[in-house]
Amino acid sequence: METLSALQSLGLELPSPAYIVGAILFGLIGMAAYWHGKRAQQPRTRWWGVALMFYPYVVSATWLLYAVGVALCLGMWWDRQRG
Repeated sequence: METLSALQSLGLELPSPAYIVGAILFGLIGMAAYWHGKRAQQPRTRWWGVALMFYPYVVSATWLLYAVGVALCLGMWWDRQRG
């Protein structure tokens, strides 16, 4: 418990369980998209996958994590429907 209070005094907070679940979920979706794009030789799908895997490192709010993740998934779906 002393370590947790030391981290909080430095301004660091542990992420909520909802954030961790979202980061893992969208990371797995991104990994699957990357592998599919690599296998099918579709570079745009690979880039969608890379974006899904790494954007949680930039986003700190849980609601924003889910909003951006859903937007990226919809963008990837729309991109696949177009072409």
